[in-house]
Amino acid sequence: MELHKTRVILCALALAALPALSQETRYCPSFLGVKGAPEPTHRGEMTFSPYTHHWSHNPEHKKVVLLAIDEQLPGDRFCGVSFFSNSFGQPSVYVYAGQQYNHLMGMPKLFAKVTAGIMYGYVAPYENKVPLNINGFNPAVIPSLGYKLSQHDSVQVKFLGAAGLMFSYGRQF
Repeated sequence: MELHKTRVILCALALAALPALSQETRYCPSFLGVKGAPEPTHRGEMTFSPYTHHWSHNPEHKKVVLLAIDEQLPGDRFCGVSFFSNSFGQPSVYVYAGQQYNHLMGMPKLFAKVTAGIMYGYVAPYENKVPLNINGFNPAVIPSLGYKLSQHDSVQVKFLGAAGLMFSYGRQF
């Protein structure tokens, strides 16, 4: 188990270095962007979540901490990866693509996101805690609601279905 934690930490550190990489390099597949849409105003976003609220109390629940990095694409689309400790303390990863919807209800600072992808990490004895889990892999769709604090900073609430809510801070670069 310690080896998995070390790998997760090393991967998270490697992802943290991505903002320093060349602006020319793109990591997301180009087909995810909207053809003809203007280029995004920022390269990507780093997200940190220190707290998740679970809908139900379970004495086996552990603290959930998440670090994610997204690359922005034309058309308010993005792709990314997040590393987190799941609700049972298991190192986990979520690889996804998503869409952002800005200016919700006419409010320039309010936005929504939805991501869809593959998650890995809910393994024995917790493999039944997420739907459609096959050997630790399962599909996931995660909607979120966010509020821009400044040009580069935001707070977000991710809706984790029947499990709970995740609160996070995002920093665009």
